[in-house]
Amino acid sequence: MLELTVIPPALGLVGLAAAFVVYALVKRYEEGDEKVRGIADQIHLGAMVFMRREYLMLALFGAILIVILFFSPGLGASTAVAFIIGALSSAGAGWIGMYTATKANVRTTTAAHVQGAPAALSVAFFGGSIMGLAVASLGLLGLGIVYYYFGGDPHTAHHIHGFGMGASSVALFSRVGGGIYTKSADVGADLSARSSRAFRKTTHATRA
Repeated sequence: MLELTVIPPALGLVGLAAAFVVYALVKRYEEGDEKVRGIADQIHLGAMVFMRREYLMLALFGAILIVILFFSPGLGASTAVAFIIGALSSAGAGWIGMYTATKANVRTTTAAHVQGAPAALSVAFFGGSIMGLAVASLGLLGLGIVYYYFGGDPHTAHHIHGFGMGASSVALFSRVGGGIYTKSADVGADLSARSSRAFRKTTHATRA
């Protein structure tokens, strides 16, 4: 029984190692010239600042739920611990996904410009696979740990539900917040383009 319960966390660690290897392969591709790198760095910085702010709000929300779980009859500290592990697993996968995606995007663009569509597809595929590996691996690792401590006893197995609640809470808010962030970026880019065109027209009219 002991041997079987350690397999999922072990596979989770293997998956994380594989994700790191894939990320190293993505990093080997060229980022492009200085101007492209500058734009990519700003995109990466904005994305990570957003993630830090979003996770701060999620931490405050999660803290309230943890207190409720802790003092709920039949749930208590064990369910609260499972909730924390699930939330951290989901948040870690989201952080890894955002970090690696913003690093892979510029390399995909440069590969498409320099080497064509096949190379760009390879970079994009590798970049996206990191997120998939992180989700599956952290899920196996986190859930495997929770099951190891609570799954062997029918009286404590219900605490495992806390893991799903924690992971789902972070995933739900990240999806909603990410959609708002993306839409805001689209609106900002559109307004910037419109302002730039209006400025050029005003400048040309003034010169004329």
